[in-house]
Amino acid sequence: MSDFLFSEEPVTASIDAPLKDDKWHVLIIDDEQDIHQVTKLVLSDFRFSDKRLEFHHAYSAKEAIEFFESGQFSIAVALVDVVMETNHAGLELIKYIRESLGNAEIRLILRTGQPGEAPEEAVIRDYDINDYKNKTELTSVKLKTLLYSALRSYRDILTINKAKKGLERIIEASSSFLQCNSINEFASTILGHVTDIMGISDTEIYCVAAVNNDANPPQDFTLLAASGENRVATCNHIPEPVVKSIVSARAKHSSSCDEKTYVGYFHTQGGLETMLYVNKESHLQETDYHLLEFFANNIAMAYDNLRLRESIKESQKELSYILGEAVEKRSKETGSHVKRVAHYSQLLAQLCGLNAYRSEIIKLASPLHDVGKISIPDRILNKPDKLDPEEWAVMQTHAEMGYEILKNSQNEILRCGAIIAREHHEKWDGSGYPQGLAGKDINIVGRITALADVFDALGSDRCYKPAWPMEKVIELIKAEKGKHFDPNLVELFVANLDKFIAIRDCYPD
Repeated sequence: MSDFLFSEEPVTASIDAPLKDDKWHVLIIDDEQDIHQVTKLVLSDFRFSDKRLEFHHAYSAKEAIEFFESGQFSIAVALVDVVMETNHAGLELIKYIRESLGNAEIRLILRTGQPGEAPEEAVIRDYDINDYKNKTELTSVKLKTLLYSALRSYRDILTINKAKKGLERIIEASSSFLQCNSINEFASTILGHVTDIMGISDTEIYCVAAVNNDANPPQDFTLLAASGENRVATCNHIPEPVVKSIVSARAKHSSSCDEKTYVGYFHTQGGLETMLYVNKESHLQETDYHLLEFFANNIAMAYDNLRLRESIKESQKELSYILGEAVEKRSKETGSHVKRVAHYSQLLAQLCGLNAYRSEIIKLASPLHDVGKISIPDRILNKPDKLDPEEWAVMQTHAEMGYEILKNSQNEILRCGAIIAREHHEKWDGSGYPQGLAGKDINIVGRITALADVFDALGSDRCYKPAWPMEKVIELIKAEKGKHFDPNLVELFVANLDKFIAIRDCYPD
């Protein structure tokens, strides 16, 4: 964790800073009207943590239950009479609140004018209450003391629960980060979880996640994502105060905060600096700062892991292309063929319902479809005329050879490449090679690459033929539906032909 240290500057926000709701809600439950009036009178000028009291009233346990079930207010303290419609109505109400409602936060103070009906020791032992008072002993001072103690406990419980829920959300968010497959997805995940961790609505928060190379000037950074009411797409449109805060944190190499703003700074192991800017309309609490710093730590580590994964994936893709292109160049064909086949295969995979991850694997593996041609002699591989039966038999061995070259790898891309190499010359009707598989016995990756490969090969110049016109290519593919090619894939291909042509145009020979 030493690589993700934050500023040691103490947080100045007080834990008693007012929350968005500027009142403490107190429920008086008593069947005597005078008790309600006296309680309100005594506590009329009461303040705790810059918040006044708001009183609510119930004159029986039944009315109190109806009040709680309405869910209109979060009651901090309830002053409960023991004897109301029955001698133990208050005690039964206590059980209902704690057990049926599962409300552990509310502070329950039992008051009675008839202590004989509910002996103190037994009540304190058997019921989950926070205090027990005889009405005759509750002077003005003692009642206020009781409220101070109860509200302080309620406030601290809320703080603990908020921190607990925040940490649970951070753990959940960290799991989401590990499942991200791209920087864009990662950025969206950050924004989605910040508001959740803070426990506020999206309209209350403006968040910017930015990444910057530490060799660049402080004001030179790349915006990953932004949320809030004023959504932005580029750094040029970030409000000036936000830019200043981010630049300042980057220049000081430390996090900073004030009553409403948090700017997290963290330096990743990969040599990048990442800033997280959060601005809230209401005051940030001390727990908010702590949660955001924990969250920012996890962002830093997750971002480094994602960058590493992306780097590995890019390396794998590059090696796959290089190997595929080497084979194509040996057969005097353009390296753009493997790139087009890769993108065609990914698009077909997506169209037939494979998920994004599987489609990406097929894209990275399909350039290896002809890797077995490395074993084919040049005189056969580059023969400008039609192959004789003996030569054709040698050429067909490249499918099995490609499989043999790749099959023992533990890498998922190369294992997929092995299947593609072996099965991309199989045909839907069973007339293909090397195994004579038919229909869905041919792996979907082989069926996809077969169509992608033929589409590109027919439309490209080869040593043995010139490129076919597009109309003739499409005509043949339609004619081979259910014979050479998976019928469903042909239908998807024809229905989305413009997308395939767009890929072809992006990677010309």
